[in-house]
Amino acid sequence: MTTKKTLFLLVFILCILSKISAQENKTIINENFQKAKIDQIVKELELKSTLQFFYNEKDFDNYAFSFKAENLPINQFLDSLFFKTDIRYSIYNNQIFLTKGKEINFEIASVHSKDPELKDEESLSNTHELSGEIPLARVANKLYEVGQKSNELPTGTSVLSGFIISNRTGEIVPDATIFLQNNTSALGATNNSGYFSITLPSGKNKLLIKSLGMQDAYRQIMLYTNGRLNFELQPQVFTLNEVNISAEKIRNVKAVELGVNRLDIKSIKQVPVVFGEADILRVVLTLPGVKSVGEASTGFNVRGGSTDQNLVLLNDVTVFSPAHFFGFFSAFNPELVRDIELYKSSIPQKYGGRLSSVLEVTNREGNKNKFTGSAGIGLLTSRLNIEGPIDSGKTSFLFGGRTTYANWLLNLLPKEYKNSRASFYDFNLDISHKINEKNSLLLSSYFSADKFKLNSDTSYKYANNNLSLRWKHVFNEKLYGNLMGSYSGYNYNVQSESNPITAYNLFFGVKQGSAKADFSYVLNNQHTIDFGINTIYYNLSPGEYTPSGESSLVSTKLIANEKALETAIYIGDRFDISSKLSVNLGLRYSLYNYLGPNTVNNYAPGLPIEENNKTGSKTYGSGKIIRTYQNPEIRASFRYSIADNLSVKGGYNTLNQYIHLLSNSTSISPTDIWKLSDPNIKPQKGSQISLGIYKNNKSNTIEFSAEGYYKKLKDYLDYKSGATLVLNDHIETDVVRTEGEAYGAEFMIKKNAGALNGWVSYTYSRTLLRMTDASQGDLINNGAYYPGNADKPHDFNFTGNYRFTHRYSMSINIAYSTGRPITLPIAKYEYAGSIRVLYSDRNQYRIPDYFRSDISFNIEGNHKIKQLTHNSWTIGVYNLTGRQNAYSTYFTSNNGSINGYKLSIFATAIPFINYNIRF
Repeated sequence: MTTKKTLFLLVFILCILSKISAQENKTIINENFQKAKIDQIVKELELKSTLQFFYNEKDFDNYAFSFKAENLPINQFLDSLFFKTDIRYSIYNNQIFLTKGKEINFEIASVHSKDPELKDEESLSNTHELSGEIPLARVANKLYEVGQKSNELPTGTSVLSGFIISNRTGEIVPDATIFLQNNTSALGATNNSGYFSITLPSGKNKLLIKSLGMQDAYRQIMLYTNGRLNFELQPQVFTLNEVNISAEKIRNVKAVELGVNRLDIKSIKQVPVVFGEADILRVVLTLPGVKSVGEASTGFNVRGGSTDQNLVLLNDVTVFSPAHFFGFFSAFNPELVRDIELYKSSIPQKYGGRLSSVLEVTNREGNKNKFTGSAGIGLLTSRLNIEGPIDSGKTSFLFGGRTTYANWLLNLLPKEYKNSRASFYDFNLDISHKINEKNSLLLSSYFSADKFKLNSDTSYKYANNNLSLRWKHVFNEKLYGNLMGSYSGYNYNVQSESNPITAYNLFFGVKQGSAKADFSYVLNNQHTIDFGINTIYYNLSPGEYTPSGESSLVSTKLIANEKALETAIYIGDRFDISSKLSVNLGLRYSLYNYLGPNTVNNYAPGLPIEENNKTGSKTYGSGKIIRTYQNPEIRASFRYSIADNLSVKGGYNTLNQYIHLLSNSTSISPTDIWKLSDPNIKPQKGSQISLGIYKNNKSNTIEFSAEGYYKKLKDYLDYKSGATLVLNDHIETDVVRTEGEAYGAEFMIKKNAGALNGWVSYTYSRTLLRMTDASQGDLINNGAYYPGNADKPHDFNFTGNYRFTHRYSMSINIAYSTGRPITLPIAKYEYAGSIRVLYSDRNQYRIPDYFRSDISFNIEGNHKIKQLTHNSWTIGVYNLTGRQNAYSTYFTSNNGSINGYKLSIFATAIPFINYNIRF
């Protein structure tokens, strides 16, 4: 018999022996249960052993168990516990699967001997030499040796580092937490690139690795000296409807940050939205503290801030216009997204430049093992997504494209809108390449374009262009670096050609080039130090008004380009003072330079900034520094654990914003204008203090959080009555600086497991502004506080999903909020022979309260593994009750009579249907 055949036979025998020993678990039970529910029993057993239970809660609704066990092996205990019931159990290693009617059959095919990437020699050997590629730890009952082996028994501590990856796709696994077995305090966690660095006692250790969506993994290592080892995790896939995942969802309680919401794509897809396509921004609006001023708004408001105070990132690159099709679709392709994170309070020190929040959207890197894809067809859009390896295990790509065919819907509108047209497309292309175990590259790109016109010849076009190249480098076991260069661009164009004499083009654009270097140094398990530097170069085209065609008599008007350089350095320390108390302290220092060439208007000191107070202007050459602003920014937060499932958190931060969005409307539109801080328009400043309590129940499957906050705002921009923003070369005369405060309380209950899952959120919040500087002109509301445009005190959202079977589920979304503030005409009077309108104080009244309910039904195809495609249907109704929610109100004067009108975007129920294919 050849050596190769002998090895194969040995592997086969070892696999069978491993299977037998796995199912004959030797755990001994000594417990006394009286009328106990299954979750009580499972919790007690998991706390006192290494066992893990997986089951469907619905199967045990009618059971309460009473049984006393004395020195019983686990299989005998389960036999007695479930005697005369239809509950069956299956044991694999330390994992116990409880099913109804029929036990799970574990096939020998799941053993690693049939994994083509697992060599026979690896199955037999307990050692790895640290040469060439870093070894990959796949097996639970195998001892992996790390470091330089010696004849002496290792003592002291050593550093273990590496990456955690998915067995199915080969992609990295971020936010995975690593524990020593039977220790509830985490050793560390992977960063957004899947990298970890932990300090362990030298010698033999047994590690437990947990990550949402992945099976808990136990790995045994013999650590001699500092070294590296990569871990592979299996996706959490079961034949049950749902499983009880004990102690997996602990990040909300254990993390130091507060005011952070994380959602994976599975949760996002369960929320019914208009036209049926999963929409990230619409799901973000269901989170506490997040609001929108209208149904078709492209932006969102966080804790009372304006829409431009949110930094929206796709793969760490700024997206200036995050929506398509009048705001009805987000700019992010949901089939490509890995997860999203919304920071409302504990904004990481590496981010800056916005006052309210950071929305971080991260795409997957692409499947490194095989080609997969998906496609979808809806009433208004179609999409196609493909991913796979270019060089298996080294290079992968991820491509996604979407387009729309909405004109048929616009043709159904009333005749005054029948000539309207609208369309958009976008596509992403990401390429990930692993150079070696210490270096990898990620090229990411995103392009989008929209075009529409509303029953006129005037057409509107706008587009996003994003491109980035990221280099990830492991310097050593403790130091990890992430270097990136990127470009982000946004522009819009308005064109009218109905009358050749007055035909025109209006163009606006913003370009942003940036470079950043982010580093993470793990001093030990108690200290992780983040530091880095980043810089942004802005180049804005505030407006170009030019004739269109040879016959046009339109005069050209160009607003001078604006340029600026924003640079920041930062450092922060995540410090575990004890197992109960952790703090995160950070300092960011930002430096902003407004650059030439440009001409700056000068105004008489002590007088309002108005045209008649202009004293002249000064011209600066190219590259000259016109004005410099510099500010330190504080980041501080703490977490105190009262119990393993209960913690209190607090935080304080200060922020500065050097770029502003100018809009004539309450809801932002694609044609609003970005403006840089200059000598006449100061940066906005903000500070926030927050306090929260976090509690998990029922094996961490139910999360509760309550947060309160108070914000101070300074140099917050508002507008003078009748302000002109487009093609205004003295925009500073039409804006005013205000100060303000925002405060509120946010509550959220989230259920992560079971047939019924989802979340409920309620927010009470206020945003109040005032103008007290008379040198800026007439005081708004005589200097008294007035509600900001996003001031909506009460906001309630319910998002729920109920799974009837593997294939059928239902989703419901309910939203209610207070109407936003408006200014109304309250009287009319005659002046100089004409009728004039007297308006109320600014934002003194409100539009009617908002209410909407949506429902969708999700139908999955069969779940056979070996088939060419998997398909699903989504059918539902948006605005189920057909409520005519007010988007805005407006008034017209006709023959001396003032008439008020209410505009509703969706005044009826909107049915939708989508067909989806995965291959």
